[in-house]
Amino acid sequence: MDELPATLTEAAAALAAGRISSLELTTACLARARRANPRLNCFLRIDEEAALAAARGADAARARGTVVGALHGVPIALKDMFYDPPAPTSAGSGFLASHRATTAATVVERLRRAGAINLGALNMTEFALGPTGHNRVHGDCHNPWDPARIAGGSSSGAGAAVAARLAYGALGSDTGGSIRGPASVNGVVGLKPTYGLVPRTGAMPLSWSCDHVGPLARTAADLAHLLGAIAGHDPADPSTRRTPPPDFLARLEAGVAGLRIGVPRRHYFEDVDGDVAAALETALAELASAGAILVPVEAPAPALLTELGRVLVYAEAAAAHAGFLRAHPESYAPQVRARIETGFAIPAPTYLAAAQLRPRHLREFVAGVYARCDVLATPTLAVAVPTLAATDVGGGESMWTVIAALVRCVAPFNYLGVPALSLPAGFDAAGMPVGLQLVGPPFSEARLLRVAAAFQRCTDWHARRPPDG
Repeated sequence: MDELPATLTEAAAALAAGRISSLELTTACLARARRANPRLNCFLRIDEEAALAAARGADAARARGTVVGALHGVPIALKDMFYDPPAPTSAGSGFLASHRATTAATVVERLRRAGAINLGALNMTEFALGPTGHNRVHGDCHNPWDPARIAGGSSSGAGAAVAARLAYGALGSDTGGSIRGPASVNGVVGLKPTYGLVPRTGAMPLSWSCDHVGPLARTAADLAHLLGAIAGHDPADPSTRRTPPPDFLARLEAGVAGLRIGVPRRHYFEDVDGDVAAALETALAELASAGAILVPVEAPAPALLTELGRVLVYAEAAAAHAGFLRAHPESYAPQVRARIETGFAIPAPTYLAAAQLRPRHLREFVAGVYARCDVLATPTLAVAVPTLAATDVGGGESMWTVIAALVRCVAPFNYLGVPALSLPAGFDAAGMPVGLQLVGPPFSEARLLRVAAAFQRCTDWHARRPPDG
């Protein structure tokens, strides 16, 4: 892979210039995936035959002068929760291993129309409910920087596959940090868009109030390409915004001069591991050197927003799984079962209050924070990347402590529905990635991408790659 383009953006340019074919690019990715997957377990299924056929088709179309979209011929991969018939979609579970939908997810169709080549189905936490990447059915996903450590969850395979250079981008989902957590611990970029920007039709649901679909890749420009392909109204998803999305690439090179970066010292930067805090301080200084203005801000305590989001997620997950869980409780991993069963104990008035308070908390957050800044900066994870062994706690009491440590900086923004992006911002003493989270007001994805791109122009954290093992 060393001689091949390093990023999705570079791959698309090389394909357009005829310097490489989609077949060559796809073949190289597939070969690397076959070699790395026994060590990382990031793919549940590698669709080699279908991917090669699609690559040949992309090359033939280009030879005829037909280019279908910005991702024409670029190999990516999908978290195993997006319908893409005739392939099965299991959501990381065992009892849905042979489940086949009749129609593809809207985002899958849009990626295909943009010309992307799907390499296969990526590992994930069972039913997208867990921040560590453990999976008792298919095996745990491993971090390419250190296979003894977590790859994050629930989009574990997406983060690991992109970091290990097995795919140029991936599609994941984020209900409580499930894109940004894996992006952080694997050293890639990941974006949870604004609620309503990207349709969820054909994606296996966990919580209709807090589910978000978004991309993981290696650079801000890569994210812009992927987001541009999947964003936009879908009549089949009434939560999607009717206003056409902007060109996410248009102001990517505009820089951050004069842009105000809000730093909430209380709550988010408290009780942060030493190496993580040091890396983030350096990252903020880099943004200041690039012309951004760092301003102290007061942000609402994340604990309350996280708890309100937890009410919505667990109640809605319980509703979605109620029939099968009651009939076949043994089919669920202990942690997944324990968390879903929590939803059965949430009273209807509590659920309704959490839902009704959401618009008020969003208004207060936007008015209070973005009156003083343009972008909010926080840690993605406040802790160093833990090991798989240390976080293999099942459904016992310590489960709640492990989960809380991993999601406390990310989960509040699922409840609020605002866009949030994680990007590589350094490494700790153990050689594990550290993530910086950028958060904006609703539908400010282009602004977040602009800040991330400026940061990546003055640092090289995103260009570093894990050992091949």
